[in-house]
Amino acid sequence: MSSVPAAPSAVRPRRVVTDRRGGRSSSPYDTFNLGGHVGDDPAAVAANRERLAREIGVPGDRLVWMDQVHGRGVAVVDGPVEGPLPATDAVVTATPGLVLCVLVADCVPILLVDPEAGVVAAVHAGREGLRQGVVPAALSAMASLGARARHVSALLGPAVCGACYEVPEQMQAEVARVAPAAAVPTRKGTPGLDLRAGVEEILRRAGIPEVVHDPRCTVEDRQLFSHRRDGVTGRQAGVVWLG
Repeated sequence: MSSVPAAPSAVRPRRVVTDRRGGRSSSPYDTFNLGGHVGDDPAAVAANRERLAREIGVPGDRLVWMDQVHGRGVAVVDGPVEGPLPATDAVVTATPGLVLCVLVADCVPILLVDPEAGVVAAVHAGREGLRQGVVPAALSAMASLGARARHVSALLGPAVCGACYEVPEQMQAEVARVAPAAAVPTRKGTPGLDLRAGVEEILRRAGIPEVVHDPRCTVEDRQLFSHRRDGVTGRQAGVVWLG
């Protein structure tokens, strides 16, 4: 796991991105799979999630998971949640100690923090979520808890890069109507999508001053899970919380 330091505050926002190393899962989920919906042994997933909680120093029941559906649904939580939040692709809180988790294997995990207001969000942004507006929906939910765009910073975690993400021309055009920067050629010269470029464009348009990229491509980096590369595989997580 790699961590991203947060700005000092009375309650410090913290962000962590996991990779596939050091867990209990067997191939093709080897080894630190955190996704409970991909066919892995539930006991291995539970052990991996317990390890995540232990290493970041929180009880396991403080981890908040989503049933991600590639949409724009947002949940605001103020306490522990039993089971994954249904049909949700962004989760927001102002409650210290609640750890918001987003699972990915090519989509963009977006970790948003406003250290002034003490508000954080975890967002799952794939092609459809980007097109449907999950990023503005998450920012709106943060604003409802007192966050201000000028104080928000964003970490965009590992995702498939534009050079690897080939799509039909019509699909590229649909996303480009929302985020023109996402439309790029692949390394083969075919239509592609750079999801992180599209997310950053939307965030900048919303007035977010700081957008940091983890530049790793999930398809190219074998230490990361990639559905496009491997088909049946696990999921890494981006997590954010107020420590």
